Amino acid sequence: MSKKLAIIATKGTLDWAYPPFILGSTAAALGYDVEIFFTFYGLRLLEKNVNLKVSPLGNPGMPMPMGMDKWFPVLGTAIPGMEAIMTMMMKQKMKAKGVASIEELRELSVESEIKFVACQMTVDLFDFDTNDLIDGVEYAGAAAFFEFAGEADISMYI
Repeated sequence: MSKKLAIIATKGTLDWAYPPFILGSTAAALGYDVEIFFTFYGLRLLEKNVNLKVSPLGNPGMPMPMGMDKWFPVLGTAIPGMEAIMTMMMKQKMKAKGVASIEELRELSVESEIKFVACQMTVDLFDFDTNDLIDGVEYAGAAAFFEFAGEADISMYI
């Protein structure tokens, strides 16, 4: 009987997209059965045309280029266009460091037979078109996810 990892993915930004896929694919490589429950903004991670952004606003732990986190006022991160600039910079840094893209990590997760479950309530609440989501996604409510999570060796809320 293999170990189980249950992950709840609730965030839909570029920086928060990495943990569920990295942790899930690593656990799968170690022989865990993995299930990720995508709810609320985390549902964006299942879109076919994923276009995630990172926001420096309200993210005090984000390292800023040129030491900006030391001298640039937090209010400055609300300036129009800052989100686009920070997203571009983050993507460039990840590429330069050889970090896999979200699409690559998601595909690796699919190949590793990680079960993706989209929260049906969230799909209905935000009027998601299931045709916009990747193939192979299951749709269920929280109760169905708890059947798996209740027996998991590790559960994570991301």
